[in-house]
Amino acid sequence: MESHCERNSNCYMLRKILLDLIFLLIVGFLVLVFFLWGVPYERGFFWDDRSLKLPFKDSTVTSAMLYSIGFTLPLVTMLITEYLRLRNYQGQSRAIFDVEIPAWIWETYRVVGIFLFGCACQQLATGIGKYSIGGLRPHFFDVCNPDVNCTLPENIGRYIDSYTCLGDNSRRLRQMRLSFPSGHASFSSYTMVFLALYLQKRVSWHGSKVLRHFLQFVVIMMAWYTGMSRVSDNKHHWGDVIAGFIIGAGAAVLAIVFLYKPTKVELCYSCLTESTNRQDTMLRNLHLARDQY
Repeated sequence: MESHCERNSNCYMLRKILLDLIFLLIVGFLVLVFFLWGVPYERGFFWDDRSLKLPFKDSTVTSAMLYSIGFTLPLVTMLITEYLRLRNYQGQSRAIFDVEIPAWIWETYRVVGIFLFGCACQQLATGIGKYSIGGLRPHFFDVCNPDVNCTLPENIGRYIDSYTCLGDNSRRLRQMRLSFPSGHASFSSYTMVFLALYLQKRVSWHGSKVLRHFLQFVVIMMAWYTGMSRVSDNKHHWGDVIAGFIIGAGAAVLAIVFLYKPTKVELCYSCLTESTNRQDTMLRNLHLARDQY
């Protein structure tokens, strides 16, 4: 018969996993609401605003590339790192209904859960900014083709908020009002800054002190290039990209600093490693002393 302690342990583990999933789904659902049913604020324009008269261009970094790399690279890195660190862990393990959960699986669950929750919060913050501000993209005139006579004297220097777009691409007409902040910059900076900070916490190799920092530099440059491509592709103004970088990097720092704390498993693993190293040193000294004797 299952003991009271075991029942409490099972309930705690299941409750923790269930609550993590519920909160993640809540934030994820709000992000989905913006994406499917959000209506951006319809902002007006000045006819002589040259920053809105750039031509439409296809994206250098497409959304498919952004999300596939942004999710796959950190998740695979976390999985491999936790497996290599904790595959031989022999301390206290966690179990649910007598099914033992290896330490590396539990730690992967923890960091991936924090990563996904922070990502959902970052996406929600970005979506709120996009739909509440309705910032016009640099290719606004090319996509919208507003029915305004620019030759009329009353339209020169006047803020025009009553107009109809003659463009017929419904998706582009919706996207042209979602310039601020940059979603590409926000998502790429979150995923890559989170990965860089994770590498700082969890990856170490005594063979080279520069390797970890080189990897961090590479992933940060990936996010930087993504943001710069949004300006060169006429998708965003430079201020949109900067705001996106701030949102994404800020969310990553908050997630790592306040949510991803070292656990007892990690601390015990460190103690186990240090203890093993001390034992190896003592054995070598004993063998050396015996040989000399």
